[in-house]
Amino acid sequence: MRRLHPFTAALVTILLLASCSAQKRAWYIQDAQPFTPEQIVQNGQIRIKPLDRITVVVSSKTPELAVPFNAWSSYNSVSGTPSQASGPQSLQILTVDENGMLGMPLIGQVEAAGKTRGELARAIADKIIAEGYFNDPAVNVEFADMKISIIGEVTRPGYYDLTRDKISIFDALALAGDITVFGLRNEVTVTREVDGVRTVEVIDLTSREAFDSPAFYLQQNDVVYVKPNKYKAQTGEISQNRNFYLSLAATAISVATLIVTLTK
Repeated sequence: MRRLHPFTAALVTILLLASCSAQKRAWYIQDAQPFTPEQIVQNGQIRIKPLDRITVVVSSKTPELAVPFNAWSSYNSVSGTPSQASGPQSLQILTVDENGMLGMPLIGQVEAAGKTRGELARAIADKIIAEGYFNDPAVNVEFADMKISIIGEVTRPGYYDLTRDKISIFDALALAGDITVFGLRNEVTVTREVDGVRTVEVIDLTSREAFDSPAFYLQQNDVVYVKPNKYKAQTGEISQNRNFYLSLAATAISVATLIVTLTK
């Protein structure tokens, strides 16, 4: 059998190693141990913040008792009942104020900031019972417009509505079609604003330590940014320079043509 030239063999080896290295850069959680149980973080649910917009529906086995607690946009304060046009589409959106309080009909202010949807629903129900209105309130709280932003090297960057109470950064990237081959999986940033303070967390999605990050579970209005790797950055710079020089050359040709025309 004919042997490979030493130089050829070395080149093949280098190419194979480079290929394996490039493949590994695209892997998530590279240091995870198979079949190793880990405690899941329990506090990853989305929590209500000041200025969040929500809807609240209160119901009871005796429907007429719950009517005054529902903020309908067509609510008739004289008769105490919703108008005939009332329905899910006319449910009024309530806004949590800057102090984190939610104004409810009859029972007044309820502390909302820092609570999950379920916790706020229980707080409203408890207040209805404590103030003696009726004893079987069922309360449902929904977010009106919870969004996150996903930008950078993902397949579909943009705004995404949150329809679940708990969403991880992997869930978010799945919504955006995953990170492209040009994205840095070990430097994904999550920008978050809480109580007037902006924080930026950097998550290494190639390591199991990503699970321990305070930004692994996202909150409303978070901005997820996936940085481009050096190859994509260089390609973009070359493309910009090329466009600049092409534009410059076109301008020079136009000027030269004008000068020749004027001198004839």
